[in-house]
Amino acid sequence: MKALGVACGIVFWTLVLGTAFLYFFPGGDAEPVAILQIEPAPAPSPGGAPPAPEAQAPAPAETPDASGGNLDVPPGFAVGPPDSPQAPSEPQGGAMMPMPQGQNEAPPAPAGPGPDDTAPQPAPAPDADQQGAAPGAPMQQAALDTPASATPPPPPPENETGSIALPSTPEPELVEQSQYGPLPKIAADGRRSIDVYARPSRYAAATQGEPPRVAILVTGLGLPDGPPQAALKGLPVQVSVAYGAYARSLQDAVAEARAEGHEVLLQIPLEPQNYPSVDPGPHTLITTLPPADNIKRLQWLMSRYTGYVGVTNHMGAKFQASAESIQPVLEELKRRGLLYVDGEATKDSATERTAKAIGLDYFAVNVQIDAGDTAQQLAKLEQAAKERGTAIGVVRLKPATAKQITDWAAKLEGKGIVLVPVSAAVRSQAQG
Repeated sequence: MKALGVACGIVFWTLVLGTAFLYFFPGGDAEPVAILQIEPAPAPSPGGAPPAPEAQAPAPAETPDASGGNLDVPPGFAVGPPDSPQAPSEPQGGAMMPMPQGQNEAPPAPAGPGPDDTAPQPAPAPDADQQGAAPGAPMQQAALDTPASATPPPPPPENETGSIALPSTPEPELVEQSQYGPLPKIAADGRRSIDVYARPSRYAAATQGEPPRVAILVTGLGLPDGPPQAALKGLPVQVSVAYGAYARSLQDAVAEARAEGHEVLLQIPLEPQNYPSVDPGPHTLITTLPPADNIKRLQWLMSRYTGYVGVTNHMGAKFQASAESIQPVLEELKRRGLLYVDGEATKDSATERTAKAIGLDYFAVNVQIDAGDTAQQLAKLEQAAKERGTAIGVVRLKPATAKQITDWAAKLEGKGIVLVPVSAAVRSQAQG
């Protein structure tokens, strides 16, 4: 019995050892077992989106092992030499790869936590081009609901009631030095005082369909009995101002008026009908003087200050009735790039036809606002503008009159009438 037990033990261990030998050494002509090469899984695309379809190859369900069987490859592993294409990584979500048939056990997992050992990763953002518009519809709809930036509206027209100051420094190119002082002249490039010193206005051009234009010319400043400079305070900037040639510090006064937005004219004395009983002042232009002497007087008057767009008259009914006297004066004004506003035109005046004959920028005042009730005269000015398209009123400034003009100007827009500088009225009439 003892011998039989020893024999059975030998047979048993022989079978065990043989089976183990065959298991670990299946045969001498078998190919070597493939080596598992660990390669990092491909990094997810930006935003968590999966690789593009053309970059993905279908994952093989089975990978042949060295003996012709199937070998299950865990995520992050690849089989073959280092330069072989890497198998796509396992999709996120923790799904297991199918076990090949006949495989008894899976290869050991790599050391360290794998993708399945970590917390569940958030699902990648769906790609609208690959997975349809349904998941991305809310975002797309929000983009559609956001209104596109509207085309910016065109800039509004120039504000005729703005408070833009005018440059107070004279242009050197427009100044000629004379024996009397600085005189206006046309610049070498053709610029004139009417172009440079005028207050800009979008209504300076005569355009069909534009509203009626009215202009106010304030006179009397710069004369011995004229109003103080402070009387200009509060007047609309479109109101033009005429200074005489007799006050002191005239250049400072002109600079102050322009800084407040008012364009300036020079007021010159012309011979009235009852001269010398009524004397407009020193250096008055008179009909008994030869034209050359009147031009000398005119140049002395023009040299008192600079920065004006043109000239207007103080009195002058007799002088303007004489074509021989007024024509040389108007020609001198044109030669120096100035306009002329006839503030006291009469029916026998030769000024208008002479100005038109020589091509001078000219305008005859329509209404003398201080000749009677101010409100009534302003109403007449409005009516003249509606009938003619453009009208100018002249007023000798007083504190009470200044307030009336300011209140009246504030209501013009509601009447469909626009207040413009004198230069704009002159230009629009000339073009019309």
